[in-house]
Amino acid sequence: MNEHRSHGKEEMRWCDRCGTLILGELCSGCDDEPRLFEVNSPGDIRPAMAGGEALVMSLFERHFGSDEPLRGKAVFLNKVAGEDRSEEIVVGGAVIGTLRWELTTRCFILELKAEGAALIAPHAKSNVLHCGRLSGHVKGRTFPGVAISTVTGDFESGDPIVVICGGSIYAAVARASSGTIADVKKAFKVKDVAKGTFTAGPNSGRREFISSNREHIRRLESNAMSDIRSFGKGKKQPVTVSFSGGKDSLAAYLLTEKALGKMDLLFVNTGLEFPETVEYVRNFAAERGLTLHEYDAGEAFWQNVDVFGPPAKDFRWCCKSCKLGPLTEGISGHYPRGTITVEGNRSLESFSRSDTRFVARNPFVPNQTVLNPIRDWSAAEVWAFIWYKGVDYNSLYDKDYARIGCYLCPASLGSDWERTRVLHPDLFARWDLHLRGWAEERGLPPEFIDQGFWRWKALPPKMLRLAEDLDIRLKPESADKVSLNMVKGVSPCTAGGHSVEAVLQMPMRRDHALMQDSLRTIGDVRYSEEFDIALLRYKGATAKIFAGGQISVVAPDRALAEELFDLTVKALVRYQMCTECGICSKGCPRKAIRIDGGLRVSDACDRCGKCLRSCMVAHYHDRIVS
Repeated sequence: MNEHRSHGKEEMRWCDRCGTLILGELCSGCDDEPRLFEVNSPGDIRPAMAGGEALVMSLFERHFGSDEPLRGKAVFLNKVAGEDRSEEIVVGGAVIGTLRWELTTRCFILELKAEGAALIAPHAKSNVLHCGRLSGHVKGRTFPGVAISTVTGDFESGDPIVVICGGSIYAAVARASSGTIADVKKAFKVKDVAKGTFTAGPNSGRREFISSNREHIRRLESNAMSDIRSFGKGKKQPVTVSFSGGKDSLAAYLLTEKALGKMDLLFVNTGLEFPETVEYVRNFAAERGLTLHEYDAGEAFWQNVDVFGPPAKDFRWCCKSCKLGPLTEGISGHYPRGTITVEGNRSLESFSRSDTRFVARNPFVPNQTVLNPIRDWSAAEVWAFIWYKGVDYNSLYDKDYARIGCYLCPASLGSDWERTRVLHPDLFARWDLHLRGWAEERGLPPEFIDQGFWRWKALPPKMLRLAEDLDIRLKPESADKVSLNMVKGVSPCTAGGHSVEAVLQMPMRRDHALMQDSLRTIGDVRYSEEFDIALLRYKGATAKIFAGGQISVVAPDRALAEELFDLTVKALVRYQMCTECGICSKGCPRKAIRIDGGLRVSDACDRCGKCLRSCMVAHYHDRIVS
């Protein structure tokens, strides 16, 4: 659907006769060739569900006193860049505005586009200015109050307004309140100029959307089923479906069932799921007579959050302890020979999934091959398929959640978190209380939590700018619990070669003597109980690790000294902060690892490094150690 791109824009298609988005080349409802229009990239457009439609209607009602031109019309939303939730509103085959969640005020705002101004102008009862002639180039300019002849309605500075000047209509922003706007030098700024009148076309809904895209949906289904059959049919390993309770995994299951028949469902209950999700997954399996393997993480998150701190977009330690750990254990028990798992991963979901391929190997779960049959689908195509099949979906979507996952996930939006506060105040309160206690311990202001700064370890530029605008202190008064202090950096050694000396300070959760197991994955280890010291040999270099956290590395050259020092620190942090998720033990090709109060390694270890690459603690070492 998004094969045409120009200057960060995506071309979409709209049928004016049927009043809906067209996903293919032609409208299946009337055979008309659709009209092209543009949205911003990446163009993962989706239909507004019940809650989304209500939100859009409420924004127009709030600002203009009317939602009449939107009633009964098909509404679509297209995610765009922003500090939090930002989505273009598509009605009548045009972007009529953008809704944004304002982090500072914690409410939605509406940015009006030209077509939106032309659409609402004949019905608006508020936020309207009539002006005399506006000379010169108008778009982007700010005009004084003397240009205004009449003011309709009550509004505040920053609100969207419609400016009518003769036969021209402009989308603008108020720079003063309605009570003072006629008297100020900077009264309003014109954002966009409407090109004549605009109507949203005929009433249209879900039925018209399905009918108009019927042939395209069938082609999508046929191609995806062929992909699944080409790999899954006749294989010795059983085929399963990863079922999270979200729309994408639902589409993946429906395709798999039609291609190969009924399959077992794998559901990882992270302990942080919405109650609606757990209920939906269980009911879906029961109603269709499916075997559901529910792998429960229990209290894994709450048992580790005090050690690692809040998860973040760039520090998702929780995914391995709450998802991959239970999944690895479950697959090992139920499918000892492995499984081919169909998943609902889509390239448009995020940048990290942009290179999703049909067949992938899970690097963390042994003997699991992953198939991604909807990798190239848009969100609109997923919904068209689900509605075409006529199956029930997770009720949270109708409450305006765009994605379904852990209720406190840092990747979710501030607007979603506000919705959770209303929908599930008990879940909200537990995490909010923990976050505020965590911030208070570090001397961080309440705004650090209120504005969502906790969602990143390394803040992106947009959040740094917000902190500067709000004058919010970001640096904690006290450091996190794990710190590495260099006593002596890499330097020439008097005995020849190079040395590194440092002190690693961290909570001692486990017996220091057993750290040699983690070090054994690097090289040969000897341990002295008398002096509580471990000696590690690696490629002609040595590292001494003392019970007090002191580390001393000596190597023939600088590069090797740095390499061994890095491996040693990671091994120590890994041992003391091990979440006991079991991913490393299940993935060890020599069965040299077991989990028994932490990481235990036998002499069978050949130091292949696979366990280190699969370890969440090692992966996020740079985020954990300050």
